[in-house]
Amino acid sequence: MVATRKDPRLDGKKLLIIKPVTPEGKDEGSYLIAVDAVGAGFRETVIAVTGSSARMAEGCKDRPVDTAIIGIVDTISLDKGATKGS
Repeated sequence: MVATRKDPRLDGKKLLIIKPVTPEGKDEGSYLIAVDAVGAGFRETVIAVTGSSARMAEGCKDRPVDTAIIGIVDTISLDKGATKGS
């Protein structure tokens, strides 16, 4: 995403459009715009946080950030025998 006009505190920050998904990879919710704090690439699965947690991410302190990418997922392993809350 390219935004030539934005809050000056976001200058130099990469903004990405992300789509929340379930652990199984199914769409969940609508798109979000996030500040990339880890150098994620196109079509990578990422870990994103919102709210005050986003403003604690590297390079996001004292900036108008509501969603930040804080990790890049290498693999997802689900325990099929687990129940919710266990």
